[in-house]
Parts: sequence; C-alpha cells; structure tokens
Amino acid sequence: MKKYSLIFSVIFALMFTSCDSWLESPSPGVTELDDFFTVGQTAINTTNGAYVPLAWEYNYTYFPEWFIGDVVSDDALKGGQNINDMSVVYDMENFKTIPNNDFLLDFYRAQYQGIGRCNLGLQEIPVMTPDTTMTERVQNRLIGELKFLRAMYYFRLVRVFGGVPLVDFVIDSSTKWKQPRASADDVYVQIIKDLEEANDVLWVKTDYAKADTGRVTKGAAQAMLLKTNLYLKNYPEAKRWGDSIIQSGQYRLLPNYSDNFTLNGENMDESVFEIQYTEDPTSDYGGGGGIGGAGFTRGTFTVILTRSRSSLLGGGWGFNKPTQDLYNEFEPEDPRLGATILDPKAYIENEDQEIYLGTRYLNRKYGMYNDLPGGKVSYFELAHATRAPINNKVIRYSDVLLMYAEACCEANNLGDAVAALNQVRQRARGERTDILPDHPTNTNQSDLRNAIRHERRVELAMEGHRWFDLCRWGIAYEVMTAYKEKESDDARDHMADFIKGKHELFPIPSKEIELNPMEQNNGYN
Repeated sequence: MKKYSLIFSVIFALMFTSCDSWLESPSPGVTELDDFFTVGQTAINTTNGAYVPLAWEYNYTYFPEWFIGDVVSDDALKGGQNINDMSVVYDMENFKTIPNNDFLLDFYRAQYQGIGRCNLGLQEIPVMTPDTTMTERVQNRLIGELKFLRAMYYFRLVRVFGGVPLVDFVIDSSTKWKQPRASADDVYVQIIKDLEEANDVLWVKTDYAKADTGRVTKGAAQAMLLKTNLYLKNYPEAKRWGDSIIQSGQYRLLPNYSDNFTLNGENMDESVFEIQYTEDPTSDYGGGGGIGGAGFTRGTFTVILTRSRSSLLGGGWGFNKPTQDLYNEFEPEDPRLGATILDPKAYIENEDQEIYLGTRYLNRKYGMYNDLPGGKVSYFELAHATRAPINNKVIRYSDVLLMYAEACCEANNLGDAVAALNQVRQRARGERTDILPDHPTNTNQSDLRNAIRHERRVELAMEGHRWFDLCRWGIAYEVMTAYKEKESDDARDHMADFIKGKHELFPIPSKEIELNPMEQNNGYN
C-alpha cells in the first residue's frame, strides 16, 4: 500500500460514459462496466485507487490540509518567502478569504474525486462474483474500505465548508451533475452510516498481511466514529467507540514520542490511520493544473513545503511556521517541544526570507531532520522536491486517548478521562517523573476540560488538528481574538478581525457554484 495502483484513467472515463437509451448496440471499442469488473484484481485495484486523492497536495496550487488545520489557527503562521508566497493561504490565515480561492477549489475537488472513486467501487464490487483473488471475506473488506474512505472525504469537506452536495452514486449522466447542497447534519448522518457499516466488515490491524500495511482497519473506523461523535457532541456514543478501540488491544503508544515522525516509526503500534507516501523515482511537477495534475506523484510535498529556506537545513520553502504562542504553550522541559519545533537560529542564512512576520521557528515533525551531537541537526536528502516518503499521520493512538478523555469528561465520567489523559502525559515524560506530573483525580469538570485541551494542543501540535478543534469546541472566536493581541506587531497588522458565525467555515468555491448553483456560506456572498 506504500505504492497505490494508479490505473484509473480508464475507470474515470467509465464513470462518465454515456448511457443514452437510443443506443441499440455498443459502439466498437467501448468497454462497458460489466465487462471491466469481472475479476477480483479489478476490485482490489479500484479500491486502491480510491485511497489516492487523500494523498494529493498539488494541482493549481499546493493544498495540504495542514494549511488550514495549523496555519489558520494560533499554532502557525503561513511562512514562505514573503507574504505574497501562497497568497491564497495568506488570505485564509488572516480571515480575508474570498470565494475564488484556488486552494479551496483544489481541496474541494480532490475530495469529490475520492468520493467518485468510492462510489464506483461501491456500485460494482458488491455484485461481483468472488474468485481466488477476491474471496467473499476480502470482498466485504474492500466494501468496508470504500465506505470508510467515502466517509473520510466527506468529513474533510464538512468541517471546512459545512453542508455540501451529498452524492452516494455514480455520476454517469449529465442529468445527474447538478446536486443540491445538503445540510451539515445530513452529511454527518451519511458519515456515521458509512463508518458503522465499514466497522462491521473491516479487519483488525493484525489480520492484514504485511503487503497490505496501510489499509483501513476496524480500529480506524472506530476512531473516526469516536471523532465524528465528538463533533456531534454525542459524548456517550463517542465514549462507546473509544472503549471499542482501546479494548481491542491493537494499539499502544510508542515508548519514544518522536519515533512517530520517522520512517522507521511508520505504521507501527501507535498508527491508527496514515496516508501512505513513498519515494517515487518518476515524480516531477506534473502537467500542472486540471484533474490530471493532482495525482502525478506518490511522494509528499509536505517535507519541502515545511523545511527551512536555508540550504543548511535542506533548502525548503519555509511554510507552516510555529508561533511563539504555541511555543509558550509547552510546559517547562516537556520533551515534545524539541520534537515538534525546531529553532533554526544557528542555520539562518537570509533573515528576510527565513523569519516570517517575527517567527523563525520550523515544524520539525515533517521536516525529516535528525539530531547530531552538540545540538546540531542533519536532514534527509530528497531525490526530488515532490518525492518525500514520510507518511501523514492522520490518527495516532495518543489522539484516540485524548478524544476518549474528552468524551468521558463531557459525559462527566472524570475518572476514565483522567486515566486516559495520564497515559499520554506519562509517555511524554518517559523516566522523568519530575516533569509533567499526572493530572490530579480530585478535579472538577471545567479544569479537566482545560487540561485535555492543553494536552491536545501540545501532543498533536503541527499535525493539522488545532483549527478544527477550536471550531468544534465553539471557541474559535475567543481564542483567535486573544491570540491576535499576543502576536507580533508585524503579524497583527495583517490580520482582519474574526467574525463569529462566518469565519468558522470557508466559502464554497465560486467555480463550483457556477457549475452547480447552491447557497454560499454566511458572509461570503
């Protein structure tokens, strides 16, 4: 699964093959879906292809999800060469977004590419006859993978845009192209349905062969059910799914926190779901633009995007720069600080390009840096900027424990909440019992809630969670307004005021509204 099968030009064409009733006989050379979906390997390849849009990060512009999850929040500034570098993200982080934002257009379309691939598989695979390659058990698992992936694509959409068109069928006719915008509640209902049905047929992590490492597991479905129910504030149900994954015994925290962000730490015991990347010797910058430009590489851009612009640290592009506010959130001697934020002071070659609106810090987690004696670092040599092999950790077990702690806290089950929270703190401190003391059990719900929110921020910092956490907690306005007052004068001068009831969501891309007329989000007309 580190190298997804990319054979979908034919399948994509089939998705939009005309089915006009006046055709009495098939045209010469036309492959019908029933002719294509005849052997089990086709079902496996189709499912593999449904994973691929999760990994897309570049089309008309760069659009990794962390540009929202980190940069729009109080955890990071955009960075780059200057304020005009990735100006679409500059607008997003400063609450100046307009509907023709190319980042949001690429992000929106990538998710629907994934949904379309899932819908095709879910239409065809259930009616196929099992064979030696695809046994009935494998067939059911593939259906579960596709339902999980469709839920994941819709989850990515709904928390950025709110309600979106809900399509659970193959668009094979121009009459089906225009679909109404569903409510966010309806989208979440579909997400829950897909995840519950996926959970029924998916395998546990240890049932997969090594060659299938990286596929969706039962634990991943349960973790997403835990997460989705937190968004819906259905805390007893969230706790129930948290109990399921914790009691499965399939996952544990790695002893060394920083191992999660190394090649050797990929898909290990703490991994619940990762987007798989690999070094790809054929990668380049692709054709650029259009649907074909998005899926040309199996490597990640995130490494080159987030590395220092200094040649001494890999000569990256300097995006996603941690804020001083995030730096200050870490408790004294918390070892996660050094694994999360790299201070490149000794390596800076050009302050004008490497210090962005007052911050020089770097996101270390995806920079692929190694420690050297004397506090120095080295970096992994990339074969090409597009070819970095490190996976994106979408769900780690520490995230599961903190989501579980939150569900327990909000359900007023404080004892279980404290126990889960302390597991994360104990791993962070290792043998240093003098730092990060266990959270006390004799606490009230409000204090425990704040402790869990603090722990989520430092444990998962620079992994793309913070903005979405602030929005689902309903505190984005309060936090971002307070953060603005603490920022440097340079950064503050660029920030517009956060408008409550507007800026928690981004606008539906204007080009999508032109193609499929629908109501725009509040305040963006």
